[in-house]
This record gives sequence, C-alpha cells and structure tokens, in this order.
Amino acid sequence: MNASTDPAVFSLRRGTLPLLISMPHVGTHIPADILATMTEAARHVDDCDWHLERLYAFAARRGASVLAPSHSRYVVDLNRPPDNANLYPGQDTTGLLPVDTFDKAPLYHPGGEPTEAEVARRVARYWQPYHDALAGTLAELKAQHGAVLLWEAHSIRSEVPRFFAGRLPDFNFGTANGASAAPGMAEALADTVTRHGGYTAVANGRFKGGYITRHYGQPEQGVHAVQLELSQITYMQETRPYAYDEALASRIEGLLEALIDEALARI
Repeated sequence: MNASTDPAVFSLRRGTLPLLISMPHVGTHIPADILATMTEAARHVDDCDWHLERLYAFAARRGASVLAPSHSRYVVDLNRPPDNANLYPGQDTTGLLPVDTFDKAPLYHPGGEPTEAEVARRVARYWQPYHDALAGTLAELKAQHGAVLLWEAHSIRSEVPRFFAGRLPDFNFGTANGASAAPGMAEALADTVTRHGGYTAVANGRFKGGYITRHYGQPEQGVHAVQLELSQITYMQETRPYAYDEALASRIEGLLEALIDEALARI
C-alpha cells in the first residue's frame, strides 16, 4: 500500500460482453492525509478482497467489462449506501466509513474519527465517481445488448466471528432474496457448485448482496445483479502476507467461468 501519491479513483476495462464485473473492495491505497489519522492496523488493509482481478482475469480476456477501485474500503466502502443505512438490520456490519476492522481493531486514533464534513468529502471524492462509472457502464451495455449481468465479485476470510459463526460456505451467492436477478438465479448457481463437487455453496444466506447488488439489480428493466462472496480459503492464504495460491486458484477458475456463463444464459 503506497500512501505517497493519490491514484485515480478507479480503473475501468470496457469489454464486448453484456457483463460488468464490479470489485468494490479490491483497493489498497489510503491517501497520506487520511492515513495520518489512522492506526497501524489500517496500514495492513487486512479486510481487502485480495487478488480478485487476478482470479477473474479469464473474464476480462473473454470480453467482460471490469470496474475496480484504487482505494481501500477503509477510505470509503463503495458497497454501502451513501446514507450509511445498515443493510442487515440487527446484525453487526462495518459502515460507509469503517471505524474498525473485521476483528474490531480501531482504525483511527482517539478523536481522529471522520467528521460529517469528512464523510461528505470522501463520498464526493471516491464513492460517487465509482458509482457514476458503474451506472454509466451498465446503461451502455444494456443499450448494446438489451440486458446486462452485473457480477459483484467479493471475497472474505472463511472465518470471521464478528459476522458469522463457524466457517463460511465457499461460494455465497446473493440476489437480495431473488429481487436483483432473474428468478432462481442464485439457487441455480449454488446448485452448479454443489454438482461440481469439492466446494460448498449457499444462495441468499449470510450474504444476500450489498448496496450495489440491491440498488442496481432491476431484472424487470434488464439489469441482473448477482453478488458472489467467495471464501478466501479457496484460492489464497488467509493470513498476512495474503499470498495468492496458484494451485488452489487454478482449481476454481473453470468453475467461476462456468458460473458466469450460466448466469449470462439466464438474463
């Protein structure tokens, strides 16, 4: 993570398929002025969705559009609503501007937590441009193809007691309980994983889809959104330095490709 310069807010690779892969939590950069207010825990950016651009490289080669931020979710969480409403009422979550890590380590020095003005500044500077690009790309792809699939690519450690008990299933598909995609989409994808063997899967379980899935998924308008929360144990080392495991990853790349193909066939 480099704090010396502030890179572009996001990168967008435009493709030819009716498919946009959004990776809102792959960023690792924290600007120097923000980092100065933060604790040592923030510097590790532990809660990153590590290596997803590498894992999904096959999709870019096949013609998917890929949208990815440069900045860490500790700067602003692109998958939270701008009003910071809790997407899972009654359950513990991190917010629009997280103040602690998944393990509840403080991200800010005492008294350094973001003010309302700082929240507004970060939403305007980092959150809004990503969403403008997301909405614009979806509109373009829909105009070209008549319908579009938004694949929300996420990953998380297999065990995070703050959010769920025990070990998370390997593949966690979310369609906002069916509201964000064609009927039965999440269930069909989970069934494909089960039939493939070697991995566990669930549809609309602990992770039903965050703000992006719920906000942009409008299947009746031709925009189908699916979130995949992939357990990191399936493709990488879950502890620092969070190394990519080529052997593990190669075993699921073909399955990921099949899942996206199946989802595309259902839009």
